[in-house]
Amino acid sequence: VQLQAFGGGLVQAGGSLRLSCAASGLTFSGYVMGWFRQAPGKEREFVAAIRWSGGNTYYADSVKGRFTISRDNAKNEVTLQMNSLKPEDTAAYYCATGYFGFGAGWSAKPASYYYWGQGTQVTVSS
Repeated sequence: VQLQAFGGGLVQAGGSLRLSCAASGLTFSGYVMGWFRQAPGKEREFVAAIRWSGGNTYYADSVKGRFTISRDNAKNEVTLQMNSLKPEDTAAYYCATGYFGFGAGWSAKPASYYYWGQGTQVTVSS
C-alpha cells in the first residue's frame, strides 16, 4: 500500500489550499481515508475522513464548515479542500488509511489507521 500526499504550501490567512492523496495497492472497499495534522510540539490530530465506499464524511469541529473532504474513485485519490484558512491550521498534514469493515465504522484516532503517506506542509501566515 502506498499513499502519496501533495498540495501543501504557504498561504495568507483567509486563503485556500487543496491537498490530494493518491492511493495504490488497496482494495478500497471497507477502507476509510483520513487526513491528520501535526504542528510542532503537538500531538497528531484528526482533521477529516471519508469512507471509500459510500462516501460518508467526518470532520473535526475545528475545521467543520471550512474544509471539505472528497474522493475520486476513478483516480484513487482523496482531496482535502481547505478554505478560510487560519494561522492555527499551520501543520504538517498526513493522509492515512485503515480498514473498518462494511458498516459505518471509522475512527478519529491515528492509531486506527494502518498506512500513512508522507507529510505535506501547510503554513498559514497572519
